[in-house]
Amino acid sequence: MTGILNVDKPVGPTSHDVVARVRRLIPQSKIQTPRGHPKSKIRVGHAGTLDPAATGVLLVLLGAATRLAEYLGELPKWYEARIRFGLRTDSQDTTGTVLAEEDASALTEAAVRAALPRFQGDLLQTPPMVSAVKVGGKRLYELARRGETVERAARPVTIHELRLEEFHPGREAWGRLVVGCSSGTYVRTLCADLGEALGCGAAMAALRRTAIGPFRVEDAVTLEALERAVTERRLNEIPLPLAAAVAHLAAVTVDAAERARLLHGMAVPALHSPSLPPGSPLRVLDETGALLAMGRWEGQVIPVKVLAGSAATDDA
Repeated sequence: MTGILNVDKPVGPTSHDVVARVRRLIPQSKIQTPRGHPKSKIRVGHAGTLDPAATGVLLVLLGAATRLAEYLGELPKWYEARIRFGLRTDSQDTTGTVLAEEDASALTEAAVRAALPRFQGDLLQTPPMVSAVKVGGKRLYELARRGETVERAARPVTIHELRLEEFHPGREAWGRLVVGCSSGTYVRTLCADLGEALGCGAAMAALRRTAIGPFRVEDAVTLEALERAVTERRLNEIPLPLAAAVAHLAAVTVDAAERARLLHGMAVPALHSPSLPPGSPLRVLDETGALLAMGRWEGQVIPVKVLAGSAATDDA
């Protein structure tokens, strides 16, 4: 089994928990390792971590699809976030320890809308202490659990779109934001920074990822639906093909004569030279349109990841 599962992650489990649950559902043949331990032949991984409290699109990768995670990571992401104004916490969301709370009754919808443009486009964002970013070899969330706070370097992110869909005034004013952003953006930090710009503070109260590139939450499958598919022996109908992971990249086609050379890791010409700058990533197809490999354009096709015939037999 290979492909991509567009899973609608519920509140509670971590992304790793979802991967483990999917792995248990997949009929797995086993091989013996040199030490005699059974090992699954099917790799299972994910692209785009979601916090336990967040819901929505989590792409679970099966088999050779795990090798395409880096390309999925380049896709823009879309979220709906509930923001609570007048609240500051150590985690930048409402699950953390409250650092300060104030009456947000004076905040208006007009003021919130007026502040949004400064948070669109290319920004520098400081990762929160609850993130998985490593500093000094340690994950920030590990340090945060020990009560430590360390300096973090700001990182470039891009906010493609930021809209206020709802606003409810009052002492505990809240709103609903729609956020389209680059990979690596922390929506909780965006909420906290917006609150600081408004002078009252803010924290993220809920988060739902509605899309990763073309993968939409409306098309996602729940874990319960996956379990039913296993019972009904139709699990193999659900994964999306490998090609769906890289459909956003330029494609080149190679003929039958070059296919064997490509599958042995050798550079080959394309049937039609693409209009791409040197170093551009691309997908390599055969004359039937099947995905053979991921490559790099250097005036010819340099294979980077050969996928055709890939067994992908080691555990993620």
